[in-house]
Amino acid sequence: MTTHYLGRRRLGALVVPVLATPVLAACGASPEPGLYTLAVRPGSTLSRGPAIVQVRDIGLPGYLDRKEIVRSTEDFKLDVRANSWWGEPLGGMLGRILVLDLSQRLPNSKVYGEAGSITLDPNATVGVDLQRLDADKAGSVILLAQVAVQFNRPTRSAVRSFSISKPVPTPDTAGHVAAMSDALGELADGIAAMLQ
Repeated sequence: MTTHYLGRRRLGALVVPVLATPVLAACGASPEPGLYTLAVRPGSTLSRGPAIVQVRDIGLPGYLDRKEIVRSTEDFKLDVRANSWWGEPLGGMLGRILVLDLSQRLPNSKVYGEAGSITLDPNATVGVDLQRLDADKAGSVILLAQVAVQFNRPTRSAVRSFSISKPVPTPDTAGHVAAMSDALGELADGIAAMLQ
């Protein structure tokens, strides 16, 4: 009886490692996610503009506020690039790139973001509510946004809606992110014009 019991234990000890090996190999085989970031796009410089400009935190729709890059929302379906992630939270990255874009376009203005550690009394405050930033059926990235600029001394405001379409240069994630960067650059052009 004892010999039979020990024989089963030995057999069990041999079977478990053999069954576990494919599972461990499969876990190790999943590729690391690719991390992406938006890029600053140069634009025309404007000599006028408020001395100090604050860019408020960007308002994002919930479907974009995720680590995975959203390719499209066409046909009632959220098409997410599962293994392509943003290198930082999208709202913060959009704000950071927009500050850099506006700083290049308004060289005589000091532009800073609300989320940073700088606190100044701004001459103008920029608020951006992003409503869409993904590709349509034709493959172009669509950016829809509402922008409000509040000026101080004298107090006045300007509001504008933006609808921007940019072709995706390549069908991969890098091409998609490049088109998003182009769209954000064009948005910065429009905001810089609003700040004149």
